[in-house]
Amino acid sequence: MKFLLIGVDLAWGEKKHDGVCFLEWNGRVGSVLGYGYPQGDHELMKLIRERGQGFRSVFVTVDAPIVCPNQTGTRPVDRLTHRLFHREHAACHPANSTKCPRPPRLARLMRKAGFQVGWVPQKGRKTVAEVYPHPAMVRMFGLSRIVKYKKGRVAERRREFRRLQDLLCRCLKKKFPWLAIGVQTKSLLTQKWSKAVEDQTDALFCALIGLWHWRHQGRKSEVIGDLKTGFILLPEKNRKEDRS
Repeated sequence: MKFLLIGVDLAWGEKKHDGVCFLEWNGRVGSVLGYGYPQGDHELMKLIRERGQGFRSVFVTVDAPIVCPNQTGTRPVDRLTHRLFHREHAACHPANSTKCPRPPRLARLMRKAGFQVGWVPQKGRKTVAEVYPHPAMVRMFGLSRIVKYKKGRVAERRREFRRLQDLLCRCLKKKFPWLAIGVQTKSLLTQKWSKAVEDQTDALFCALIGLWHWRHQGRKSEVIGDLKTGFILLPEKNRKEDRS
């Protein structure tokens, strides 16, 4: 049976584009199928439907607060990230449905399209889960601090993005040697920064979180939070990894 893993770096508004990455896995080996850069809910859902044809098992990992019932304030899981990851500078921004209405709206659209919101990898099911790359990178790469490519001076952000590309290349070789990344991904991980390159690189990492979770059937993952108030799927903390 073939499995489709989709990583989505979701823009919180309709005017910006979403980075999307598609991976295929057959239970033994996998490959990167390609990328997308849609704009808005309609284009994103259309792309997911089109690329999902022929797959009974689909697992989507979205970098956005898809479960966000609170209209104001912040979610319990966001507060939890501050307790767990403040030393690594990897805590979440406060999320509520007034400030960021698009992610919960996307979750509703995906439910209508046959997806369930959750994190349990199940054959023959379509599932969508929330991920958060910063703490996931800390764990996956074995870092003591996040890769600071989102904020700061332009030159510093560009250096950090180049570092992220290098870390991803090493991670793919070490943790995903059975994944054929193809020419497009090799190019993506060597290109100079642009918004599209960053968004699609983020989408690739989101997809890798999902692939890691699916391949190990959750045994090497951790879920913080809950389905009712919001959750985040993370790689399991590996105490044996060297931290750098």
